[in-house]
Amino acid sequence: MRFLYITYANNIYGYVRSIVRDDHEAEDVTQHVFAKLMTTLGKYDDRGVPFFAWLLRLARNVAIDHLRANRLTPTETVFDPGASSEIDLDQAETVRAALAALPDEQREVVVLRHVVGLTPGEIADRMGRTEGSIHGLHHRGRRALQRELRNMGSDPCTRRTRGRMAA
Repeated sequence: MRFLYITYANNIYGYVRSIVRDDHEAEDVTQHVFAKLMTTLGKYDDRGVPFFAWLLRLARNVAIDHLRANRLTPTETVFDPGASSEIDLDQAETVRAALAALPDEQREVVVLRHVVGLTPGEIADRMGRTEGSIHGLHHRGRRALQRELRNMGSDPCTRRTRGRMAA
């Protein structure tokens, strides 16, 4: 598996990136492709098809499944973005308190990414760091924020995807 990952990961990432059109999502999907490869490698049958072509087909299927699982679904209720309730204000205060508990750099990256909407490259330029370090700070910051919210009794609501429910 290590050899296959080292040999094909960059190509698979580039291909997946062209499908999902997001760097972070492409990283996640690429990891999922290689995780799935561990269980499906025995199903590969040469039959004149190069291994790389078979691997690209697997990557395409995983990427398409990812897009389908995460597509937005319309609802009957339309919420007024201008209307806020007391619950909304409580939740906003809870998130502010959880963010305040993060180390400065992690908090800055999380806010710039999720509130301001900057890309990791833009954040790296702004903070004078490498894009790789921004990815690390973002990952650690999100995990720390989840832990902090859980400790405050305000776990984030997450949607279970079909792929995770079946696994």
